[in-house]
Amino acid sequence: MARSVHVLLLLQALASLALPEQVAYPDEDGGWALDRYSPAQEEERCTVERVDASITYSQFIQQYAYSRPVILQGITDNVEFRSLCSKKRLLQEFGDRQVRLSTANTYSYEKVDVPFWEYVDQLLKPQDLNSLGCDTLYFFGDNNFTEWGSLFEKYMPPPFRIPGTSGAYSFGIAGSGTGVPFHWHGPGFSEVIYGRKRWFLYPPEQTPKFNPNGTTLSWLLETYPYLPEAARPVECTIRPGEVLYFPDRWWHATLNLDTSVFISTFLG
Repeated sequence: MARSVHVLLLLQALASLALPEQVAYPDEDGGWALDRYSPAQEEERCTVERVDASITYSQFIQQYAYSRPVILQGITDNVEFRSLCSKKRLLQEFGDRQVRLSTANTYSYEKVDVPFWEYVDQLLKPQDLNSLGCDTLYFFGDNNFTEWGSLFEKYMPPPFRIPGTSGAYSFGIAGSGTGVPFHWHGPGFSEVIYGRKRWFLYPPEQTPKFNPNGTTLSWLLETYPYLPEAARPVECTIRPGEVLYFPDRWWHATLNLDTSVFISTFLG
């Protein structure tokens, strides 16, 4: 009971905070005016190994592909793609196109189609602390590859593949504090174009305790602080220019610490 009261008071206090003015970083944010307000922060210690572009394909396969996540730095050059993902450029090119939004829960049952400009103008907001994941609309994954093809063909994916697989893109834009709770699927890469994205990962044999209809933010505030050391996830925050690789069937949850633009390459 004491813990529940403590969490409730914490949530009430956070909800009552006035949002600070958004600060524009014209050289960093592509016009997205990264909203850095969020009760979620970066982890105290990253527990995912970072490697640079000197890593070879053989090293990737032997050391990471089937066993553990890794952050690849400088492995792609997406300067051009990043410029095409500025707010102004995306709205000019795709503003009137329909995008399919999914609910931000483990199973993403609900789908809603809206014009891209409407999502950006009206729905791209920080996570409401009082909303469930099943009530939060999120733009990721359900992309029309015909209509968005001119953008995707400019993306330089990581050069590594798992033998017998091919890549499929999942492009998204989301507000600070949003994310997807724990789920698993095949292996893949995830790159941040703007903003920062925090990841929480568990190996297949270690199922995390979570509410599939909750939000990653609520899990972070209500469950994460009380996890014993042995039950803590592997975790890290990735930034623009970094690519996270996660192996097959690894549980993972994501949390956007800023307004974020990101793209994943799922291997199937």
